[in-house]
Amino acid sequence: MANKDVLARMYDEAINGGNLDLIDELLSDDFVEHEEFPGLDNTRDSVKTLFGVAQGAFANFRMEPTQFVSEGDLVVAWVRMKGTHTGEFMGIPASGNELDLELVDMVRVRDGQIVEHWGVSDSLAMMQQLGAAPPPPG
Repeated sequence: MANKDVLARMYDEAINGGNLDLIDELLSDDFVEHEEFPGLDNTRDSVKTLFGVAQGAFANFRMEPTQFVSEGDLVVAWVRMKGTHTGEFMGIPASGNELDLELVDMVRVRDGQIVEHWGVSDSLAMMQQLGAAPPPPG
């Protein structure tokens, strides 16, 4: 399996397919999360927790990769994250608002498993879309 296929499977089967137990297979035991999430540590179990919370807080939660770039053991994905905010998320009560956010994920793959993840997203845009921050001017 190509390295990008490992990440594609994470989006398709684990996150979008709701099979969070698959994370135990796709992420290594020594996996390290480099992106900061409030209240979570940098482990594989926290990734499962995060996506469980997201699936509970957003109806039709999806992460759709639109492009992959792979070089050596690194894979980068440009991703569109969508859902309807129907439950509490990070202390923000359900707003009913639509979330539509672009983000970038980069992972390191070793022996068919993800061993590290870095992510970049626009947290301000997410808070604005959820009604937790003022909308952009104009």
